[in-house]
Amino acid sequence: MEKGLIHLYWGEGKGKTTAAAGLALRALGSGWRVVMAQFLKGSPSGETAMLRRLGAQVLRAESEKFVFQMTGPERAAARACHDEMLQRAAELARGGGRCLLVLDEACAACELGMVDEAALREFVRNKPAGLELVLTGRAPAPWMRELADYSTEMVCHKHPFQSGAAARQGVEY
Repeated sequence: MEKGLIHLYWGEGKGKTTAAAGLALRALGSGWRVVMAQFLKGSPSGETAMLRRLGAQVLRAESEKFVFQMTGPERAAARACHDEMLQRAAELARGGGRCLLVLDEACAACELGMVDEAALREFVRNKPAGLELVLTGRAPAPWMRELADYSTEMVCHKHPFQSGAAARQGVEY
């Protein structure tokens, strides 16, 4: 079996989750198992609905609030949910055969203390040999940048949000 590599899609620009979903689509089309775990996401997006319909396993740790709006107990509960989701995603990724695991917004979950960083780093460093792993988020930890085999920075040069346009279903979510 081929050695799986680590992909990092990061930066302030749009397209990190979309790039990961595109890779997931390619992997599904090649007969791979696909698992996408989404940290810190609100409502489900169009790509996760379609990936599910095509056979991907999608795990979500939804939140009604941004982390900075949470009370201490809400933050602790959300952190426990994220840690549990990471453990479940790791278990699913160890299922054998060719597998793509996307840890969407892992960078932000790590930066905000919403996932056990040591457990995440340990998993990434010691991932199963054939696992293709994707991490996304705005500001990756230095260890993520160091371990990545692919590193793609998304840079925003212009976006409709800057002129007050609202997010559009099917494009931004």
